[in-house]
Amino acid sequence: MATEKTLKELAEYLGGTVAGDEGKTVTGVASLDDAGGEQITFLANPRYASKVASTRAGAVVLPPGAERHGRNAIVVANPYLAFAKLLTLFHVAPRPPKGIMDGARIGQAVKVGGDVTVYPGATLGDGVTLGDRVTIYPGAVVYEGVTIGDDVTIHANAVVYQGCRIGNRVTIHGGTVIGSDGFGYAPDGEGYYKIPQLGIVVIEDDVEIGANTVIDRAALTATVIGRGTKIDNLVQIAHNCVIGQNCTIVSQVGISGSTRLGNRVTLAGQVGVAGHLTIGDNVMVGAKSGIPGNIPSGSLVSGIPAFTHREWLRSMAVVPKLPDMKKTVAALEKRVKELEEKLAAG
Repeated sequence: MATEKTLKELAEYLGGTVAGDEGKTVTGVASLDDAGGEQITFLANPRYASKVASTRAGAVVLPPGAERHGRNAIVVANPYLAFAKLLTLFHVAPRPPKGIMDGARIGQAVKVGGDVTVYPGATLGDGVTLGDRVTIYPGAVVYEGVTIGDDVTIHANAVVYQGCRIGNRVTIHGGTVIGSDGFGYAPDGEGYYKIPQLGIVVIEDDVEIGANTVIDRAALTATVIGRGTKIDNLVQIAHNCVIGQNCTIVSQVGISGSTRLGNRVTLAGQVGVAGHLTIGDNVMVGAKSGIPGNIPSGSLVSGIPAFTHREWLRSMAVVPKLPDMKKTVAALEKRVKELEEKLAAG
């Protein structure tokens, strides 16, 4: 049976207030365009405010001060966060635990908490420790000595190398590799001698790591991903990096070794970060930027190499004009030459 909630119940759940019929019931969430009379929708972006008047939704989640056009509404400070919570409430069903299923490969001295699910084709190495409510999907491989906390999900074909530590409420998506060797080689003349990578990766609580991302183990100590950090698909984090808490690292970012990120750092898509540098707290880096050196806390930067975002915007405004400016400079050079020749001829 579908979940059914009154607007009063939802407002209490979301920490908001009802404008309209508190007893109105809804059974699901949909977009402004697609919602029907038994669904609730939301307005998070002001550019779509006009759609509140035309939506067929039974109720709308709105920010304070927004026009509700006579619709039933729940007013909250952060409609986008409310949308996420409503999706979880109505559409994310808890999965009952299935235990260690036939076809899973379990090593020696493995410790397993309560209500776990290990699917066929998953592999747990010797000495692995699983907390409560852990789910490991087919094809995932957990090497020996790994410690995994409570409420962790490791999706299909992800790999966690030996000795790494995964905190609580962590999600690792398919194809991701945690703890592969750092890229360390010592030149020995004509070639390179591999430097053993003896450290681990530590993933703290409430981290989510997207698909096909790689986080390398440290050479001696630990590569660390701080609590609450969210990492997108196709990200590379090299050995000995320390990523702070509640950072956002978007797809195709590459972070070189021994770099430290502060808390609440945002790296937009395709940012490249050089090694052995420090990025302070609350830094935002625009897409496709290159970071060659340290960045102080609170900075907003863009470009290759990155500099102040405001100056970068001014520079980019000039770029389309460069062909015409080149023609102008060439004409001025020609004119100057002609004047010099006339002066010389006297």
